[in-house]
Amino acid sequence: MTRTLPFTKATACGNDFLLIDGALVAKQEMKAITQRICDRHRGVGADGVEWLFPSDKADVYAHLINSDGSDAEVSGNGTRCVAAWEVWRRQQESGTSVPTEVRVLTDAGVKACSLVSHNGAEFQFRSDMGEPKIDGEAGIQLATGECRGVKLSTGNPQFIVFVEDFPENWAALGAEIESHGEFPQRTNVEFVKVKTRGEIEIRIFERGAGETQSSGTGSCASAVAAIHTGRVKSPVRVVSPGGPQIVEWDGDNIFLTGPAQILCRGEFFL
Repeated sequence: MTRTLPFTKATACGNDFLLIDGALVAKQEMKAITQRICDRHRGVGADGVEWLFPSDKADVYAHLINSDGSDAEVSGNGTRCVAAWEVWRRQQESGTSVPTEVRVLTDAGVKACSLVSHNGAEFQFRSDMGEPKIDGEAGIQLATGECRGVKLSTGNPQFIVFVEDFPENWAALGAEIESHGEFPQRTNVEFVKVKTRGEIEIRIFERGAGETQSSGTGSCASAVAAIHTGRVKSPVRVVSPGGPQIVEWDGDNIFLTGPAQILCRGEFFL
């Protein structure tokens, strides 16, 4: 008999995730299954899997594994997808009751997602992403020469490179930076173009997933770096290929506002 694994697919600005009950597979299977099911040609396709577990510290615990099978501390967009699933699931069970806040325990701590609006399977949340840790500007040596950027953490490592225009080979540069010796745990990379004092445009190369349409923590990191270096002021509209998000930062916690959509449910044949 074929073994099947139920999944739900959700997206936040094109950054897509599979949401799966972690009790359905053995822990030692998770990385291999994640790689298989995230494959865009031989699987369902996604940037990663949010493996979901009960929690006594939050409404749900989400352990994120990237599409390449590596662990990740947190995803802002993935966490919002989990919150959307929790609201949608509870509404289906109760018929009318909708929680106004979902607390998601991640491997970077609890993230509180406040529901701003929803329409069917489409949701908007404002999430408290915690305080950033800013390490400051740094230069790293690449094959093409020195690259300068801002090192910081928004629950996971980030390297922000400010550009006048996005270089044609930005993804190749992102891949080289991601695995540079300066970052022993690898890093997420964002290329940032400042549009106005209240808007930036970004391109994203995510650790463990490669080029993505969007990134919640990357959007936060890009905005924080731009505010920290005096290029913009909060709130910041962060535009990625997958769509815009709003980042607020006044020196303490970061707040990220953006959409999440439940796309489909199904079963994957193991």
